[in-house]
Amino acid sequence: MRFEPLTLDGAWLVTPEMAKDQRGFFARVICVEEFAAHGINGAFVQSSISYNRLAGTHRGMHFQWPPSREAKLVRCLRGSVCDFLIDLRPDSATFLRHLQVTLDDQTRNAVYIPAGFGHGFQSLVDDAEVQYHMTDDFRPDLAGGFRWNDPAFGISLPLAITAVAPRDVEYPLFDREAYEAEYRRRLAEAAAQ
Repeated sequence: MRFEPLTLDGAWLVTPEMAKDQRGFFARVICVEEFAAHGINGAFVQSSISYNRLAGTHRGMHFQWPPSREAKLVRCLRGSVCDFLIDLRPDSATFLRHLQVTLDDQTRNAVYIPAGFGHGFQSLVDDAEVQYHMTDDFRPDLAGGFRWNDPAFGISLPLAITAVAPRDVEYPLFDREAYEAEYRRRLAEAAAQ
């Protein structure tokens, strides 16, 4: 596998190295030892898939509040998507910065998203499938989100939205002071338990 550090602290683009022959190809996509050598938590405990019928479908921006340690490895299995990451860790050097990366079924690349990041994507073609591997169990009580079009982040979608969940439209706008206070309250509460 090839590991390319991205501009957000702890985020990586992971591309499999394919051994090709007349049958097709073989490639390793997860290796705990190789991940650890790059500072990546490869102890995945959950895996999910999303199917996106229409180009322009948008999902996110979702995150898990502390004490969740949910990091993700996200890969597009069919089609292509524009994937968005926001560093939501107040003590990070890249706090509130975002980036976007194209994931597709040709390169079979994946993006590693550290715990404490916001994440979303938009499908670029019809019938796109995305797979997520997570390092912590999903907990609805820790689920949060912000609007993709929040001026605080400056995200620009490549396509007009054709489908989006009501909750993604109804998330609050980002309030830095309130967010940081809630983040630190939850960390302190978790540490006290």
